[in-house]
Amino acid sequence: MTDKSTINKETAERAKKSLDKEAMYGGHVDLKQYHIPDESLEVKKMTDLDSMIKSSLTNVGISADGDAGGNFLMFNNKVSHRSSSEDGLEIMSVKEAKEKYDWLEEYWWKLVSPETDKYTAESYLEDSDGYFIRVLPGVKITSPVQSCLMIGSDAALQTVHNIIIVEEGAELEVVTGCLTHDDVNRALHIGVSEMYVKKNAKLTFSMIHDWSESVEVRPRTGVRVEEGGQLTNNYVCMKPAKSIQTNPSTYLEGEGAAAYFNTIAVAHPGSVLDMGSKVYLNAPNTKTEIISRTITIGGEVISRGDIIGNAPQVYGHLECNGLVLNEHGSQKAIPALEAHAMDVEMTHEASIGRIARDQVEYLMTRGLDENEATGLIVRGFLSAGIEGIPEILKEDIDEIIKKTADAS
Repeated sequence: MTDKSTINKETAERAKKSLDKEAMYGGHVDLKQYHIPDESLEVKKMTDLDSMIKSSLTNVGISADGDAGGNFLMFNNKVSHRSSSEDGLEIMSVKEAKEKYDWLEEYWWKLVSPETDKYTAESYLEDSDGYFIRVLPGVKITSPVQSCLMIGSDAALQTVHNIIIVEEGAELEVVTGCLTHDDVNRALHIGVSEMYVKKNAKLTFSMIHDWSESVEVRPRTGVRVEEGGQLTNNYVCMKPAKSIQTNPSTYLEGEGAAAYFNTIAVAHPGSVLDMGSKVYLNAPNTKTEIISRTITIGGEVISRGDIIGNAPQVYGHLECNGLVLNEHGSQKAIPALEAHAMDVEMTHEASIGRIARDQVEYLMTRGLDENEATGLIVRGFLSAGIEGIPEILKEDIDEIIKKTADAS
């Protein structure tokens, strides 16, 4: 590795010692089996993208027609496009932002440590680029910001470092789509994201995955929410992937801060999805709800959830719901609650099973055949995970329903 301008030499030395450090959760991935690709793509406007890429973007809820509040596109490891259409909204690469703002040092690799595991170490030592999205104080962005992280080369290692800052009293919605080009058979994605939600600010962040069947995915995320701030995080993965391991950590540091996590995911045959969320309730009157709805149609699902109450008068609820729709699939729920203060209220519930026969029979008495009844139950189970689910995701649910019916 060569020293680069945004790398601190002392931190780099410590990161190098972590290149063999396995993650706490998730299967082993050999970094040496992948390479940093040279291929890049640069477009002045999202509408200039070719029809194949535009079609792929719609699968992750991204539109190239220019109606978004802002756009960011990263192809492999290089930024392809960034633009903002609203006042008070800044969108650029994190490297550009580091050169522009000296104060960004206070946010740079502060919520995710380069020494966490070999994936964060690799991202740090590669001096990864990514998006910098900032909303100025009091500004409410009216249209969602779209960001797309696309892998376009086979056997590629994509390393990304993102920073979002929603300043005091501001509001922002971000839709991030992660996907592979049609020519990609296998790849490894490492995405490091740091999000800061300031006093009385609001951030809604939705992540939608559409990888190919042999892609390994290792997101590493940290979030800090200040007094009165609110984070809503939606995570959607209904297409095949070889493995995903994600467990973002959120720190509610100001009184009245809140964080809501919603996950819907489907494990296809051969997939291993190890997903969770960890929330630290570090100030009085903070609140969190972690809800996951997962289905296996032949793959493995591990649903984790941790709520740590470190202050009085906090509330936390954790809910893991799983359906097993194929005899070769497996589900595991691992909820955990910790209390380090008096006067806390924290609850959890977990359920794993198959579709109840009495529900199917009831719907059949209402005029549906068995496949239609099963499909209606699956659709309701997944759709309930995220309010206002986009049309493209409804189409994905219909695909899952068809596969369920075909397997029965």
